[in-house]
Amino acid sequence: MPSIQPAEFRHAMQSLASGVAIVTTGTAAGRRGLTVSSVTSICMEPPCLVVGINARSEAHDEILANGSFGVSVLRSDQEDFALRFGGGEGAKGVHRFDTGAWDQGVLDVPLLPNAFCALECVLYDHKALVTHTVFIGRIVAARQSDGNPLINFRGALRTLLPD
Repeated sequence: MPSIQPAEFRHAMQSLASGVAIVTTGTAAGRRGLTVSSVTSICMEPPCLVVGINARSEAHDEILANGSFGVSVLRSDQEDFALRFGGGEGAKGVHRFDTGAWDQGVLDVPLLPNAFCALECVLYDHKALVTHTVFIGRIVAARQSDGNPLINFRGALRTLLPD
């Protein structure tokens, strides 16, 4: 049975609201990161998440080389980070981090200091699938802050209404 067309798939997936995060790895001049909306919990024992990353991304091979990565789930007031790490400002490589101070977590991965949620992962497994690789990260540290999450829905960045 044939697959649906890419445009049809994209339109269908835009109906799925998802959190927006920055996946990061590396230290100093080797830091790399990108914006994703494909982070999902996968199991509780051990606590793991899964994230899909394009094999052409600068961060892809660095995650494989470093064996660890951070996930900074963005707050609604951090849309500028989503756009910058999504390539919207033309910044590449370590220059994407020129937006201010970044924390280095217990795994020495870059984390956004005031992220809605920040997770640190050891690379548990990975699987290449056509253009992307699915990375499974075992979560070894987590922290949360206040605010509202940044959401990707119907091709636009949005937020939830406050409680």
